Amino acid sequence: MGKSVLLILIGKRKEEAVKVQQILTGWGCIIKTRLGIHDGVLDNCSDEGLLILELHGTQEQKDELARKVAVLPGVTSKLVELSLEE
Repeated sequence: MGKSVLLILIGKRKEEAVKVQQILTGWGCIIKTRLGIHDGVLDNCSDEGLLILELHGTQEQKDELARKVAVLPGVTSKLVELSLEE
């Protein structure tokens, strides 16, 4: 059994977060778990954010989601496949 994790780093969170969210909403059926992290609170919010997604679905779906978010300016993604060796 393996796990697929998509890491998304948003460099201009205030400008690009809405676009990233629109993409994730369209692919919501393959997202099992989502964790969003950014530094700061209240008036001192960081402009950089990190999303960690646990994905299900076909390899093509996962690759396409990673590609769609990575084409946004100031956004990078990396799909990580983890498995236990037996």
